[in-house]
Amino acid sequence: MTLPDYRFISAPLWLVTILHLLTLTLHLAAMSCLLGGTLIALWAGVRKQWSAPDAAGLARVLPAATAATVSLGVAPLLFLQLVYPRQVYAATIVSGWFWLAVIGAVIMAYYAFYRTSFQAHRTGQVSLGLLALAALGLLYTSLVYSSVFALAEQPDLLRALYAKDQSGWVWNPALGAYGLRWLHVVLGALTVGGFFVSVLGRKSPAMAATGRAAFVGGMAAAAAMGFLYLVSLDTYLGPYMRTPAMPVLLLALALALAALHLHSRKRFGLSGLCLFLSLLGMVYLRHVLRLVRLRGSFDLAAWRIAPQWSPFLLFLVCFILMLVVLVWMARLFFRSEPDA
Repeated sequence: MTLPDYRFISAPLWLVTILHLLTLTLHLAAMSCLLGGTLIALWAGVRKQWSAPDAAGLARVLPAATAATVSLGVAPLLFLQLVYPRQVYAATIVSGWFWLAVIGAVIMAYYAFYRTSFQAHRTGQVSLGLLALAALGLLYTSLVYSSVFALAEQPDLLRALYAKDQSGWVWNPALGAYGLRWLHVVLGALTVGGFFVSVLGRKSPAMAATGRAAFVGGMAAAAAMGFLYLVSLDTYLGPYMRTPAMPVLLLALALALAALHLHSRKRFGLSGLCLFLSLLGMVYLRHVLRLVRLRGSFDLAAWRIAPQWSPFLLFLVCFILMLVVLVWMARLFFRSEPDA
C-alpha cells in the first residue's frame, strides 16, 4: 500500500505567511488586552486606585476577552504547524508535560475570570486573589509558548535534549533564546492593555489615568527590552540586520509613537489602528528572526506547493464570519446596560 504524500503546503507560501502573520497579530492583540488588563487591574486593586464600579466593569469584560483570545489563537497555531510541523512537533514532545499543562492553566484562568465576574455582579467587589490566580495561568501559558517555540528553532539542542531524556519533563535550558523575548511580550501586553483600559474606562478619571500610565510606561519598557533582546542575538544579529527587518522595525516604532500621540488627543480609533499595525510589524520581525535562526537546517523554498483551494476557501469564509460575529458581539456588549 502506498501512503499519501503529506509533505506539501496546500496554498501558495505567500498566502500562508500573510494569513499566519495576520491571525497571530489578532490573537496577540486579544491576548494583550486580556493579560495587560488583568495585570493593570491587579496593580490598581492593590493600590486602591479604582472605585468598586470601575473594577467591576473591567471584570465583566475579562471572560469575553478570554474567549476571544482562545478562539483567535487556533488559526495561527495551525498555520505554524502547517509550515514548521517537524520543528514544532519535536519541541512539544520534548517539553510535552509542560505543554499539556497549558490546558489546565487556561481552564484555571477562565474559571477565575468567570468567578470574578459573577462575584462583581453580585457584590460589586472584585477578588484580587482570583485575578492573581488568572494572571499566573496566563503568564505560565505565555512562558511555555515562548520556551517551546524558541526550542523549535534550535534543532541541534532539540536532538541533544531528546537523546538525553524522553520523559517529556525537559524545559528549554537556553534561557537567553527566549527570556528577554518573553519579557518583551509581557511588556507589550501591558502596553496594549493600558490602551484597552484607558478606552474602556475613559469616563472614569482614575481608570483612564491608570490606563494611560500603563500605555506610556509599558511602551517605553517594551522598547528598552526589545533593544536588549536585539543586542542579545549575538551571531544572528548580523544576518538579521541584512534582512528587511530593520526598515520594518523603524516603521513599527514610528507607528507606536503615532499611537501615543493620537491617544493623547483622544483619537482612540486611529490610535488603536496604529497600535495594531505596530504589533503586526513586530510579528513580522519575529517571523524573519525565525527564518534566520533556522537557516542551514530548514529552507522554506524546499516545500512543494500543491494548492487545495476548497479547504482554504472554507477557512477564509469561516474566519471572516468569525471576525464579523466578534465585532457584532463586542458592539452589543459595550452598548448594553450594566444590568443586561
